[in-house]
Amino acid sequence: MPSKKKGWPRDRRSFGLAWTLLCLVLAIHVADEALNDFLAVYNPAVLNLRSSIPWLTLPTFNFPLWISLLAMAVLGLLVLTPHAFRGAWGMRPMAYIFSSIMLVNGIGHVAAVVYTGEAIPGIYSSPLVLASAAYLWYANQPGTPQSGR
Repeated sequence: MPSKKKGWPRDRRSFGLAWTLLCLVLAIHVADEALNDFLAVYNPAVLNLRSSIPWLTLPTFNFPLWISLLAMAVLGLLVLTPHAFRGAWGMRPMAYIFSSIMLVNGIGHVAAVVYTGEAIPGIYSSPLVLASAAYLWYANQPGTPQSGR
């Protein structure tokens, strides 16, 4: 049933599905990066950036910490899924933040491939990331509740 709250997305069910899809795609993206040794690319790039831009405080990671933090992030976002279906307060801004971060992530992977000319870890799932992030952004748009859904 659509939300009657003014400004809420047209269809809470679509919003909840879009939220769930992006969470699952994030899990796939993390697996893609982990299986293709993302940290072997990320850590040297960060160290190189730090030497060029000393005030930049990007962290480096070891694999257990990196995968644990990402797993907790994915689980934390999945825990919010019932709230997305219910149209709970705060989900709209979180959806904009989540989808924006994932859009930037997907674009970053594509840009890195264009720049280096080589496939980098995470590129295989980046189209899924971009599509599902765009879908969540779209599903989060305010509108007049539609009947019959």
